[in-house]
Amino acid sequence: GPISSILVNRYGSRPVVMFGGLLCGVGMISAAFCTSILQLYVCVGFITGFGLALNLQPSVIIIGKYFLKRRPIANGLAMAGSPVMLCTLAPLNQFLFENFGWRGSFLILGAILLNCCVAGALFRPIGARAALVKTPVTEEGKDALKGKITEDGPVESKTEEEEGKDCFEKINQYLDFSLFKHRGFLIYLIGNVLMFLGFFAPIVFLAPYAKHTGIDEYSAAFLLSILAVVDMVARPATGVIANSRWVRPRIQYFFSFAIAFNGACHLLCPLASSYTGLVVYSSFFGLAFGMVCAMLFETLMDLVGAARFTSAVGLVTIAECCTILLGPPIGGILIDTFGDYKYMFIKCGAVMVLAGTFLFIMNYYNYRMLAKEEKERKRKEEDPKSVRTEDEGKKNWNKDSTQDGPELEPLREEGEGVKKEINGT
Repeated sequence: GPISSILVNRYGSRPVVMFGGLLCGVGMISAAFCTSILQLYVCVGFITGFGLALNLQPSVIIIGKYFLKRRPIANGLAMAGSPVMLCTLAPLNQFLFENFGWRGSFLILGAILLNCCVAGALFRPIGARAALVKTPVTEEGKDALKGKITEDGPVESKTEEEEGKDCFEKINQYLDFSLFKHRGFLIYLIGNVLMFLGFFAPIVFLAPYAKHTGIDEYSAAFLLSILAVVDMVARPATGVIANSRWVRPRIQYFFSFAIAFNGACHLLCPLASSYTGLVVYSSFFGLAFGMVCAMLFETLMDLVGAARFTSAVGLVTIAECCTILLGPPIGGILIDTFGDYKYMFIKCGAVMVLAGTFLFIMNYYNYRMLAKEEKERKRKEEDPKSVRTEDEGKKNWNKDSTQDGPELEPLREEGEGVKKEINGT
């Protein structure tokens, strides 16, 4: 995640996505020639996983560059691609495995993933043509243009000052660690880290839970298809609602509600003992899951702004992925310990309700503080006395710090004596 953010800040979205698609294809095609599970870990897990990371973040980041007024709708439509593949991937994998074997399946999937390079090539950079305009400039103008940064990727000039930077300063140039001082970013980060402890585990254990209650294998798998279809509709619909003039100014509240609603669905899941009940649960789960996914990046961009969004996604990824990895194993431990799936759903539901409540309360506090700060800023702009008082205070401070020192006292006395003599003359 952070590596992807650094590369996007350095080179732009287009080359990073194309390189990521190349890694995805190479990783999957290489897996077709593997002879051990360790080789599969390297090819499918590491190479393809790194390629997917280089695909996801630039795709989300470039939405913020192209859209502002209708950005929630654009995010909802873009994120709707995931449930589309979730519906089709399971039957496609089964078809490929039965007809081409696992090696042939990896080759075909690798060829499909190479299309990410085509998608990346369609990421048109913004503002790059400005560098092609030739205008007569002075020597000072040329020096100023050397540090110019385009939207697609910065054009740097290696100065002595940059060469003298240490490693941390160079990393901070592309990954903004000052975000950890940003109040809204910290609220978002803590809430999401807590949320992801219970976000993905119910999807992993939904089909096994259905089998545990006595439902056949195909009907249990169909529950995931229901979830994916509802999710597919929910994501763009959530984008439309989030873009409305009633929700957009307070979109953080809507995001908090979506997380708490997701948790409430999991808390009620143990009551669904029949297949009809599980179908109803899957439908509501798909709706809540789609709402959260559609606003996951939109709310972060709303907090930090499009300029710092690239760095924010990379830093958030570091913390979130730890809890994403921990969520399903903790759920599995609860199932093994108690011999019942309901405790896993209760755990996930309680954690997500807690995360939604935390985000709601803290976002209320953040909105209050932002309104107070904005009011204070407007008051200072409208009141000329306060501005003049501040300026006079700065001047007095400078005067006191530079002229009232004890070492200047003899010079001041000598100057006053010369002034008296001149006046007397």
